[in-house]
Amino acid sequence: MDFSFAKMGSALAIGLFFLMMLSVEVGRRIGRYRYATDKDSFSEGLGAAEGAIFALLGLLIAFTFSGAASRFEDRRHLITEEANDIGTAWLRIDLLPPADQPAMRELFRRYTDLRVVAYERVRDTAATEAKTAAALRLQGEIWQLAVAGVRKPEASPGAAQVLLPSLNAMFDIVTTRNTSTRSHPPFAIYLLLGVLCAVGAMLFGYSIGPSRNPNWLHRLAFAGVMALAIYVILDLEFPRRGLIRIDGEDKVLMELRQSFD
Repeated sequence: MDFSFAKMGSALAIGLFFLMMLSVEVGRRIGRYRYATDKDSFSEGLGAAEGAIFALLGLLIAFTFSGAASRFEDRRHLITEEANDIGTAWLRIDLLPPADQPAMRELFRRYTDLRVVAYERVRDTAATEAKTAAALRLQGEIWQLAVAGVRKPEASPGAAQVLLPSLNAMFDIVTTRNTSTRSHPPFAIYLLLGVLCAVGAMLFGYSIGPSRNPNWLHRLAFAGVMALAIYVILDLEFPRRGLIRIDGEDKVLMELRQSFD
């Protein structure tokens, strides 16, 4: 699943709502026909079927919501972790020879600028990939300059043992964040959710089939709440595209970059 799926989050939720409303009506018509033709066996097995379907639906919603919320928090923490890694490496530049420090600090400023804007326009996949590629190139330059600097006699004792691991951590967190951004449940999970919602709505409609004047509020509430739950789950999975966002966490990186000037 990629960002193209996230673009359809609102449309999917709205489509699910209307699908459930249609399923309720189909189920109601089937239930009314069954009740009219065979009243005695109308409700045979209905309770067991409803219990199994809605139990599975509730379990799946709880599973996907919990996973989405957990990944949402992880992505927030990774932003702070990256800021801490960059800040730590920045402080350890002092271990390099004084002549090498200005060039290294300038590379860090450029690198942090790229990391600040890397997720600014996630809808533009090409621009995001270009910023990531530019950051990777800067990683190579930073590493080469650091390796050359710690080997010089003017470098502080133990500079290699302190600076290089902090640079590794600073580079590795980029891969971790990129992987976290692409980490989502398989599409089959969401497909199953949609199928269970439709089947559950049909069973709900079937159960109210005998009613001459079924309450529309019940149908709207049932379909609306289920569709809203799915929408919130999708919003949590893609927190830079919907109403639930983590853009505010980027302020940590911005403040770090300002401290470099």
